[in-house]
Amino acid sequence: MLRSYFYGLPLRALFVKKIIMLFSEFPFCYTGLALNEGVLGNMLFVKFLIALAPIIWLIIALSGIKMAGYKACGIALVIAAILGFAGWKESALDVGSAALEGALNALWPICLVIIAALFTYNLTLETGAMERIKSMLSGVSMDQRVLLLLIGWGFGNFMEGMAGFGTAVAIPAGILVALGMDPIQVVLACLVANSTPTAFGSVGVPTVTLSSVVNMDVSALSWNTAVIEALLMFLTPFFMVIILGKGVKALKGSIGLVLVAALSFTVPAVLTGMFLGPELPDIIGSICCMAAIILYAKAKGGRQVPQQFLAAKAEGQEEFSFGEGLRAWSPFILIFLFLLFTSSIFPAIHDPLSSIKTAVTIYTGEGASPLSFSWINTPGVLIFIAAMIGGIVQKASGKTMWKVFLHTVKSNWKTVFTICSVLATAKIMSHSGMTSDIAAFLVVAAGVYFPFISPLIGALGAFITGSGTSTCVLFGGMQAQTAAAIGVNPSWLASANTLGAGIGKMVCPQSIAIGAAAVEKTGSESLLLRKVFPWCLLYVILAGLLCFFLPGILF
Repeated sequence: MLRSYFYGLPLRALFVKKIIMLFSEFPFCYTGLALNEGVLGNMLFVKFLIALAPIIWLIIALSGIKMAGYKACGIALVIAAILGFAGWKESALDVGSAALEGALNALWPICLVIIAALFTYNLTLETGAMERIKSMLSGVSMDQRVLLLLIGWGFGNFMEGMAGFGTAVAIPAGILVALGMDPIQVVLACLVANSTPTAFGSVGVPTVTLSSVVNMDVSALSWNTAVIEALLMFLTPFFMVIILGKGVKALKGSIGLVLVAALSFTVPAVLTGMFLGPELPDIIGSICCMAAIILYAKAKGGRQVPQQFLAAKAEGQEEFSFGEGLRAWSPFILIFLFLLFTSSIFPAIHDPLSSIKTAVTIYTGEGASPLSFSWINTPGVLIFIAAMIGGIVQKASGKTMWKVFLHTVKSNWKTVFTICSVLATAKIMSHSGMTSDIAAFLVVAAGVYFPFISPLIGALGAFITGSGTSTCVLFGGMQAQTAAAIGVNPSWLASANTLGAGIGKMVCPQSIAIGAAAVEKTGSESLLLRKVFPWCLLYVILAGLLCFFLPGILF
């Protein structure tokens, strides 16, 4: 029935007209031919492959040639610029302004929040607070699996819900490595963990943004997103433990723990998303999860920990007062409070601060829109303020904080360059029409089976942009329109796009660069990409099956 409905609609004709219009000006193709659908399909496939060139290059460079991330992304930017100018007939000014827009968007707020998060972590190292935090966490359990789920899953989802923009990978990974865990496996686990909370990250920004893009009720989108993500949310803690232990045997003796971690986050997060909206699922779920893991670990405190999962103890003082513990955690507590009280949940604070911004139109071509810079109510600024106040509480001098800041910037310039290059590449591809041409081919090729590849398109968008929010802007409207044309609930495929965006963040160069920098493994991006790619593929397949079959059960 669905197939007949699809072929009875003028969707294919609409795409044929779009393709003819696209190819009439494309210099690689002949335009004086009487095109039939077969020829047109072949031409669209060629254009699809050419548009994919920057992405194909990144895959080859990072996973095949094992080139450093900042070099590979710089070359991808050059490839995109050449294609935008020569293939898609963008002027040199348009290509340059698109790249500038992407770079500025990368610097503020993305790189800002990364540097802020790493500065916070490095400052706690400098003041010795991290040793006290490690000691407190070691007091919860000496089992690495407990700490991985407490910090990488519970605390990581909390950071995603409050700030996003890489903090959910950078801060938990840094803490876990400080507790003696394998840095590569830790980053891999944190990348996988960060796939499902993305839709409700930064106090629900991706889903709220999607609702404005597709002009749909945000409650319906939140409901569908919560439902479609539930299974992957539940499975993720199991996968994290398997990654840490490099095999399924790592689950031995920890099934109860993993079930507690999975259920204590998934159930409250899904219910919150279904009935309260997109702002609080990650925050409520993560707080419930951390409390449940601590209670479970304390109840099982006498259990012997296998040697391979024995965490490192903090050096020095292991017992300290409540005040000392509060002082050690003060930057992170302040980050939570600042981000919470400046969020849309508290409009009396949020609205005035959010109005302090500048909007500038940078792209010079058609379809340009202003790029907004929020100067105060943005996660990076708030994290910096919280970190500096926390540093003062921990008795760090201004000189010490300045030294830590300079060290953080100097040691992460490659990460900043990588992210600026990728966002510049994404803007060139988006403004020139390369990204929409990629999506157009996938829609025509998939037909009635489009829901199965809907998350893949979202993942592709996140690979290009590194942002769940940007992916919603990039592909959200196309997903909803296609869903309406093939008889699927538009809200469902719009939500599937958001799910795919979270999955794609596993393999996007920015996330990998952030993770590598957080554990001082810059240069290992190729290794991380090779290791995380199979997990991304697994999630894309599972998400595709959910998107394709669940509507028949639910609707």
